[in-house]
Amino acid sequence: MNDVTGTERLPLGIRLLHALAKAPDLATMTDEELAAFREAENRKRASRAARVITGFPDRGVTIGWRDVKLPDRTIQVREYRPSRGGANLPLVLHVHGGGYVGTAAQCDWANSHFAARLPAVVVSVEHRLLATGTPLAAAVDDGWEVLLHVVRHAAEWGIDRDRVAIAGDSTGGLITAVAAIRAKESDLHLRAQVLVNPATDLTETMFDYDSMTRYADSPTLNTARLTLFHRLSVPPGTNARAVSPLRADDLSGLAPALVVVPTVDPLADQGRRYAERLLESGTPARLTEHRGAPHGFLAMPGVVPQAKAARAEITEFLLDHLVESQTVASRKTVGR
Repeated sequence: MNDVTGTERLPLGIRLLHALAKAPDLATMTDEELAAFREAENRKRASRAARVITGFPDRGVTIGWRDVKLPDRTIQVREYRPSRGGANLPLVLHVHGGGYVGTAAQCDWANSHFAARLPAVVVSVEHRLLATGTPLAAAVDDGWEVLLHVVRHAAEWGIDRDRVAIAGDSTGGLITAVAAIRAKESDLHLRAQVLVNPATDLTETMFDYDSMTRYADSPTLNTARLTLFHRLSVPPGTNARAVSPLRADDLSGLAPALVVVPTVDPLADQGRRYAERLLESGTPARLTEHRGAPHGFLAMPGVVPQAKAARAEITEFLLDHLVESQTVASRKTVGR
């Protein structure tokens, strides 16, 4: 189940960025200050200058924003469509990370590559970000309802509704895991799920894992950020188990999973334990670990070399479940 690559030492680029960056005091931020910080940070992550860190998109893919009109709201998504694709392509529904900060544009490097190499249509959800009055359940609903909308309007989106996978990073990994559970309950067949450094437990045991203590001050995710994330995600009166896939009663019968874990990450043990629970429940799961990679590394290929290996293994996993199986089925049909 567990493949380990690399060494434990953080990449030089991450160490330099950490030394130069001035981290905000999240504990004392007002709601207005957090909103301003989020807006400035997301502009930076979506800028061309940031691509030195976040990576340059594949040139064989058209990238653009698109609106998904739901009955009670409109959600923006970022669509990645391969120039050589055509119609009836597989769908990869992606959810970005960040929690109270983050944008689909920060994931252009990996998502454009998946779109070009599979090929597939990748739709990344610009879900509601955490804030006072906007708990994690809202972002979970955004990811799930966009998935349902695109699948139900498959012809409009040019996708094959029988070849659908979901993927997410960090908070997006949690949203993806919950979506996989809801898909089984709703009889929506998914071919695969990919969870990259996912949060999976927001209950009272969230901070009890060994990796939480060992990497409490890691450069890309620390205890202060996680404390704010938890406070906004599950305010008093919220059912934390409902947004904690690790605490789900039944994880059997879910789409095959690839769980990608960077080892220098407070959430590493949550990812490991979720992969174990999937296997214990009979759901096919593969866990891969990247030594020395920090949380959020897939969106930082310019400073984290391990991102390329992770992107390659995710591409291979999606090929196996979205493309190769279709090729085999076609051969069987021809041979009849």
